[in-house]
Amino acid sequence: MGEQVFHKGGCHCGNVKFSIMHSPDLKDMSECNCSICAMKGFIGLVIKADALKSLEGKEHLQEYTFNTGTAKHWFCKTCGISPLTVPRSFPEGYNINYRCLQRDNVRSATITSRDGQNWEEAMVAGNLGKH
Repeated sequence: MGEQVFHKGGCHCGNVKFSIMHSPDLKDMSECNCSICAMKGFIGLVIKADALKSLEGKEHLQEYTFNTGTAKHWFCKTCGISPLTVPRSFPEGYNINYRCLQRDNVRSATITSRDGQNWEEAMVAGNLGKH
């Protein structure tokens, strides 16, 4: 499993705060070109559910779903920032918005492109990234 550290993050106004346990080297992050990720500038770090160690202010999150309804896009009701989602490609985990993480424990970050516009084809081809 390697070295693990706490990473903290949250929304812009501070109503939503979270912490995750993850390597200081953030690999396999993706910048998705699907309609919602591209518009909100989401850079995702997919984690298993048990890696989310705390989530404060969940009552401040508004859920938005579309298409299959599998993905749960959460936005702060006050500032509109989306700090995390439940991704369609891994609904038993979370997709953390790298842009909402504090960088004090990040040693390195690798971001790749992800073809969310062609989700079904990319999923079959195995091109949606690792979990």
